[in-house]
Amino acid sequence: MALTYRERPAAGGEASGLLILHHGRGADESDLLGLGEALDPQHRFHVVTPRAPLSVPGIGGAHWYLVPRVGHPDPGTFNSAVAELAALHDELWERTGIGPAATLLGGFSMGTVMSYALGFGPGRPVPAGILAFSGFIPEVDGFEPDLASRHGLRVFITHGRADAVIGVDFARAARDTLAAGGLETDFVETDTGHQIGGVALAAAQRWLEQTPLSR
Repeated sequence: MALTYRERPAAGGEASGLLILHHGRGADESDLLGLGEALDPQHRFHVVTPRAPLSVPGIGGAHWYLVPRVGHPDPGTFNSAVAELAALHDELWERTGIGPAATLLGGFSMGTVMSYALGFGPGRPVPAGILAFSGFIPEVDGFEPDLASRHGLRVFITHGRADAVIGVDFARAARDTLAAGGLETDFVETDTGHQIGGVALAAAQRWLEQTPLSR
């Protein structure tokens, strides 16, 4: 089944790029539309916010995968979500005419995990960049991030030191992994908890404006 999503066209209908934002655990396709507006107030981008495919009884909202423990998604639900999200990305590139080289993948929490999974997925197209808010690079049996073919891909990572849901050490580990892989990584650590604060948002907006896109 195709994923549900919402979208906000660029001003004048002529987008300089595609910004796909993946929501966090228990949210929905409307949750990050405001983040898209905050990151791109000039409406340069065509913004798309997909809804995760999974419902979890007793929790509410939508989920990308089940969580046996933080940092280690359930392989079955994770792989299924990756496949569905990959199909959506492919469809968006074909429909909009905006290719991977002009696409930024972003997310919050669980949505950051999906952005990493698709941005570093073996065999997947290389996007222009990844915006990683309060997440981690997943450790899943059968999934190995492809960093060797991603040179030129820019990554922005931000995380709060007071995050009690996903500890800041996950972000630090992601930074170190990507740096060791030769990727250009901007890292912003803040005093917030599991949220996107003003400092992180301002830094992300600057990073977005400085990221080169190729149509």
